Amino acid sequence: MDRSEEYQDRPVRPYVITGGRAHPTRNTLRPETLLVANPESQLPVSTSREKRLLVDMCRGVLSVAEAAAHLRLPVSVVVVLASDLIDTGHLVVRSSPQRLVIPEIDLLEKVLNGLRKL
Repeated sequence: MDRSEEYQDRPVRPYVITGGRAHPTRNTLRPETLLVANPESQLPVSTSREKRLLVDMCRGVLSVAEAAAHLRLPVSVVVVLASDLIDTGHLVVRSSPQRLVIPEIDLLEKVLNGLRKL
């Protein structure tokens, strides 16, 4: 095992980064949720280092899981930070249009019959 794979303790605990909160203000954020920085918003001077890094990373489109990997933080911590930034208007959730395609009943019956023959 090389040095980079060894456990490295963080000097700042995750509960300090989230302000002692374990749950986000919104429970709609999932690891695959896409985040984009709002170009029209300015972060206050008092914004934490982690929140600043998160907004900087989200200048392009980035998922919560990707942001967590880049920040080397647990996904749950990044969800709390992202929720705060969404609430203040610094981040925006980008939703991809998800069109539900329902196959024809004939196709479903053919698949079912094919499975039964197995």
